[in-house]
Amino acid sequence: MYYGKPDRNCDCPYKAVLEVCDRTGSVYVVMWNSICVTWYRCLKPGDIISLAYFRVKQHYQAEPDEIEISVNSRNPAARINILPESSVSPEYVPPVPTYNFINSQELADRPHGDVCDVIGLLTFSGRSERIRSRDGLQAELLEYRWLRLEDGASDRPIMVKLFSTSQPVSHRKLHPLSVVVCSRVKVVRAADRSESALYLTNTTYTQVYCTGLGHHSEMTYRKLRPVRQFLQWLKTQDDGQVLDRALIGGCLMYPPPPVSLETYMKHRRGEPGFLRGAELQREVERLCYRERRTFCIQAAVAMVTHCRRGEEDRCLFWTDRASSLPPSSPRPSRPSPHPSASPSSVSSSSSPLLPLLSTPLSFGRPLSSSSSFSPTSPSSSVTPLTPRLQEARSRKWRKRKQLLQTDTPKKRHPWVTLQPEPNHKTVILFEASMEFLENTNADEGEEEEEDEDASSYTTAPLLPTFPQVSEETLPMRFDHARKEEQAAVVALGGEATAAAGFELAVRDYYTLRLKALSDGVLVDAIFLPHSSSSPLSPPLHRHSNTWNSILSHGAFSSHSPPPSPADLIAMAGQLANQRLVCVLEACHLGSTKTELILSRAFHLTG
Repeated sequence: MYYGKPDRNCDCPYKAVLEVCDRTGSVYVVMWNSICVTWYRCLKPGDIISLAYFRVKQHYQAEPDEIEISVNSRNPAARINILPESSVSPEYVPPVPTYNFINSQELADRPHGDVCDVIGLLTFSGRSERIRSRDGLQAELLEYRWLRLEDGASDRPIMVKLFSTSQPVSHRKLHPLSVVVCSRVKVVRAADRSESALYLTNTTYTQVYCTGLGHHSEMTYRKLRPVRQFLQWLKTQDDGQVLDRALIGGCLMYPPPPVSLETYMKHRRGEPGFLRGAELQREVERLCYRERRTFCIQAAVAMVTHCRRGEEDRCLFWTDRASSLPPSSPRPSRPSPHPSASPSSVSSSSSPLLPLLSTPLSFGRPLSSSSSFSPTSPSSSVTPLTPRLQEARSRKWRKRKQLLQTDTPKKRHPWVTLQPEPNHKTVILFEASMEFLENTNADEGEEEEEDEDASSYTTAPLLPTFPQVSEETLPMRFDHARKEEQAAVVALGGEATAAAGFELAVRDYYTLRLKALSDGVLVDAIFLPHSSSSPLSPPLHRHSNTWNSILSHGAFSSHSPPPSPADLIAMAGQLANQRLVCVLEACHLGSTKTELILSRAFHLTG
């Protein structure tokens, strides 16, 4: 590990911590500075060494009776030698290193903090991210990545949150379809002992061994029974079937948050509370490269869009007209004569001429009343309208069209060609309503009646501006022929443009425009509801597949077919006038790109 500080003058600020033993016991050995760099790569578990000229100290942050051996290049200059076993007398030969291999089935019964070893077939290798660790008054960024291992002992994978060890070459070789051994890792589990929140992570002595570096043939664990059982299972696996579920990169939210607001708030005790929209913007702007943090805000949904990566010019969207108004705008005082005709819109668009945001995160102030012509289409409601209401709405649309033509005669956007999805329930009414927008022979002098329900409708179904999902957000299918290139993309400093030729495992995504209840700031967040068929999906729950249940679970129900994008957008009116607690995962992806993922949204009642 590196311990250099700006105010210290040290040519080689490194140290390495070893554990050595003989037949009488074990002791810690700490190598410092240049001797650390010289010897760390030369030593591996199982080596027999002779050690002379060292200092004995009380072990740092340990019990008073525990000691450590301090090895340095001077005062005194330590002497280390690696000895062949044949040159050591039998009574001085140290014991063979012991391992405690457990499989995925046994892992479920292990207590929190238990240290063990695991072996498995790597089927998912996540992108490198960083989190901020605070040690006293100092803070540093720790790099980590998620690994998904399968061993055939159960249907549940072994999830490993692997922080960087002093094995950079091994970390670069962590490709899917590799056999990986993680030694001396500890069990981390939630207080409620939920299996979905169970994973392994590093200890001081964690080591990683993987295919492609010749590690396995040198280690003594290859003869152990758990390892031999795993190898027997591995021989029964088909390359094609494993490749079908092998993924690399992408945003992984693990362990999954709770599915109820009460449980989530209980787990957040001691953490900062809800942020205002402006505060969230400032915190996101402070993120370092690939730094990841979790934030919470209270918000209402102003817009929902569905897109496919690479086809953003063809999207479905819904907008809540009321949520886009500024906080000071008066709300309608009279109830609508048709409550089911919500102030919303559903549209499918294919206009490549309209500008799109290039970053997967955007903030903005609420639209003023003078610029509230948001690009929407007529309501998705199928409730029949009364003749008076139809007449009032047609006059409203004609008036707004004339205003647009008068204000911006040279910047008028072309009408969007509508392509509703098959079986869409609003196709007939939608096309019929377009006649009102295209009628140029209307009486311009006709006065506009004041109708509160009609005032909530807007004009042309133009494509809204929304953030595209970044290449680094979606996992890729593992390409064995280009594994080195894929590994470079997901590593720190990887070029996102290099992912252009790789197949994405997930292409569909939703964007939710959230309006902070505290100050009205608008935030765009990507929402990726997993289905039960997703290789990275945690165990899912049964629910009703309504918007509230999908957002609180972060996924579709595992016991029924997921709704189609068109149906889900058509149901987005369920989110109108709802107050939500939104859990957001933010990660700075470099340059001007910042990823903001909505992992959970809980409905506030009362």
